[in-house]
Amino acid sequence: MTTSEATGGGQRWILQFCHGYDGPFLDCARQYAVLFAGTPYKVCTVYLTGAPSTEVEAGSASDEVIFLNYSSRQVRGLKLSAIRDLKRIAASRDFALCIAHRFKPIYVALLGSNLPVIGVHHAFGDYKRRSRQLFANFFRKRLALLGVSNAVRDDMRACLPAWPAERIEALYNRIDVEALQAEQVSREDAREHLGLPQDAWVVGNVGRLHPDKDQATLIRGFALALPHLPAGSLLAIMGSGRLEAALKALSIELGVREQVRFLGQVANGRRYFKAFDVFALTSDHEPFGMVLLEAMAAGVPVVASDCGGAPEVIGAAGRVFPLRDAQALAAALQHGVGSGLDERVWDSLRSRFSDDAAKRRFTELPLLASCLRGGK
Repeated sequence: MTTSEATGGGQRWILQFCHGYDGPFLDCARQYAVLFAGTPYKVCTVYLTGAPSTEVEAGSASDEVIFLNYSSRQVRGLKLSAIRDLKRIAASRDFALCIAHRFKPIYVALLGSNLPVIGVHHAFGDYKRRSRQLFANFFRKRLALLGVSNAVRDDMRACLPAWPAERIEALYNRIDVEALQAEQVSREDAREHLGLPQDAWVVGNVGRLHPDKDQATLIRGFALALPHLPAGSLLAIMGSGRLEAALKALSIELGVREQVRFLGQVANGRRYFKAFDVFALTSDHEPFGMVLLEAMAAGVPVVASDCGGAPEVIGAAGRVFPLRDAQALAAALQHGVGSGLDERVWDSLRSRFSDDAAKRRFTELPLLASCLRGGK
């Protein structure tokens, strides 16, 4: 993006439209706002849901933040009020394009403006429905799509086979490696905070207790590996959810209830990843796997199911095992004893999953140049 891409003498803007800022989505907004730092464009980030918040405003890394403050109930159906609000915002200044996260904001942005829209998708299956395929095809001249991994990209390409490949691309999620490492506390402090013994060998897992995360396979794999792990080894699961009672019952059934620690919901959990000796992710469809990056930044080897975007993230940082294969997971956990991360992992984090790497990749995408031309 060069100065010549700003038309006339006026200020040009990028409109970023987000469903909300819960969970990881505030950082997603930050990730895309900083792509335009040092360019002629300013960024206005709009949140469809969520009350105004000075903390969110600061974390959005944007020149302006607008909170539409709709409830989830209010944005069901046709979303006519949201479309009117977006139309008013789009007319308020010289926007070059809109970056919209998830399908509802994409829908509102296309109906509420004439802007080129880059739709960012964070999950699988967003275009499996025939109605969404028809909608995307109707607006295909103004719409380009980004998936957070090659796996998500390929899922969209399969659903929209008539689209040119360059209109559906991938741009990895990323982290500010130095900022995250500065935030993460020491191994000793992390274990004290989580109530874990300082001398134990600990397998860590972070995620809601839900079938998608498949902690049942995690517990089974740990139980199989336990006789071959260092004495006093533990499995620590950080998160809450509807499967908590069932997972605790499974740990009792397998005879490892004393070795499995259910830590519950931990605020700012990524600060404490150094408490783990190995990080294990057993999800059955992980679009990307941000927790893997957070574990890698903490210097923790990772093990993950061969599913979704996780293998793309891991690279040389750990091992991949077949989905729901507890025996293979057990072998991977045993292999993790005494292992660490080498310099290739730090190089990978910076060269593939940093803000600088994403900015280089983003500016090279043909779909960005096409959208900016369309926004003139």
